[in-house]
Amino acid sequence: MPRPRLREAGIQIGELPPGALNAITDVAGVRVGHATLVAGEGRLRPGQGPIRTGVTVILPYGGNVFRQKVRGAVHTINGFGKACGFEEVRELGVIEAPIALTNTLNVGLVADALVTYSLSQSPEIGIQTGTVNVVVGECNDGFLNDIQGRHVRAAHVHAALEAAAVGPGAVGGVGAGAGTSCFGWKGGIGTASRVVPSGAGGYTVGALVQSNFGRPHDLTICGVPVGQRIAPPGSGPGVTREQGSIMIVLATDAPLVSRQLGRLCGRAGVGLARSGSHHAHGSGDFVIAFSTAQRIEHDPAALTMTATLLADERAAMTWLFPAVAEAVEEAILNSLFRAETVVGRDGNVRHALPLKDVLAMLRDSSAEGSRSGERRVP
Repeated sequence: MPRPRLREAGIQIGELPPGALNAITDVAGVRVGHATLVAGEGRLRPGQGPIRTGVTVILPYGGNVFRQKVRGAVHTINGFGKACGFEEVRELGVIEAPIALTNTLNVGLVADALVTYSLSQSPEIGIQTGTVNVVVGECNDGFLNDIQGRHVRAAHVHAALEAAAVGPGAVGGVGAGAGTSCFGWKGGIGTASRVVPSGAGGYTVGALVQSNFGRPHDLTICGVPVGQRIAPPGSGPGVTREQGSIMIVLATDAPLVSRQLGRLCGRAGVGLARSGSHHAHGSGDFVIAFSTAQRIEHDPAALTMTATLLADERAAMTWLFPAVAEAVEEAILNSLFRAETVVGRDGNVRHALPLKDVLAMLRDSSAEGSRSGERRVP
């Protein structure tokens, strides 16, 4: 039986309600797909295995994103990473291809596969029209995976694209999260969502993370310093320094322009910090956001267009900001809660977070009135 997500374990974070799926796919039309690669055991043989890696793709909708782009933004919290395609998004404010997450050394091959996919949908790219900008994020899964092997190939990216669906989706050590770590435990893919009040538009914000960061000592859940009391075998204060990265993808149906999406990206760091991160030197922390509310034609019929925009940005952002913070925090914890123990190359182990001990600690803390009214642990 799969391990529970945060809310399935009885833990509620924040004040805003989640969507029906409590996932990024609560934003209508958004699809997520994974291809997970697990093979081999024992000693590392560079280029051969063992393999503990994968790819995760996020599609704003089910059509041709190059022909009908969506408003987008990117944000770098800490730039120790090898993300691809960010500069054009900063300049033009649109996403025009599926977003992919993978491991650090696989970025080039995954980007190439996304280009091939876009060419298959739009053969005119580079001939009758401009080229395509693909966005790929990454985390280093080399502790468990033969990262030099660059085992994620075009067939795996295309399989993830084919598998992309609008349902709740898999969480934990799947796709790009197959070999990642979080606070010294097994990390992976996590997702969550929030719905803002109807007076602020009733919009949905969804988050998906690839978690691969944090010192064990710093793990915080519901404001409780869990990492100070429970640690993975072989870790402890001063033994493990914070490294790694996190990729955060935000989706919303709010009619935001790129500038406003950039403001949402900036608030993702709040949710990251609540989990215990302080964006250390060796941590690459990146955010990608898009809105599904409006599509931008690649070949518009006219110079201008009519669009719905926020007339009262203050009223909307007052709720969208905490929605981002809560969804990101919960997505990170869902990646931890659902991940199973994994043994990787050279016998390296990332243990699953011991949920029984964690839940007991949270309930004890709740009984003492820790952060009463803000986070509820039954």
